[in-house]
Amino acid sequence: MPIHNIRVLVAKPGLDGHDRGIKVVARGLRDAGMEVIYAGLRQTPEMIVHAAVQEDADVIGLSILSGAHDAIVARVMELFEAAKGGRHSCACWGHHSRSGHQRPEATWGGGGLPSWDAIK
Repeated sequence: MPIHNIRVLVAKPGLDGHDRGIKVVARGLRDAGMEVIYAGLRQTPEMIVHAAVQEDADVIGLSILSGAHDAIVARVMELFEAAKGGRHSCACWGHHSRSGHQRPEATWGGGGLPSWDAIK
């Protein structure tokens, strides 16, 4: 799939109101040729997946600073895979789990954007 055809929905789940980082990442993804849809702040996993399905997104990007990433990412992946009929990608940045629970296919933290290989 050519990079310019990738549709990425980015969202801020939970009650965290800090959105500077997600806007920087969204801009970087857009500058790399991807189509980016920003779903906004304070989204539930159900709202995020509903928007991703409506927008026909290939990838969901989450910015999570609350520490609830294990549960949120697992729920988003479960709903997205069920809605899209198979395995799909979810990328997460912010705080990352060391607990060994299910993780997104690609994660990255502050200080830069993911490489194309990290999200394809």
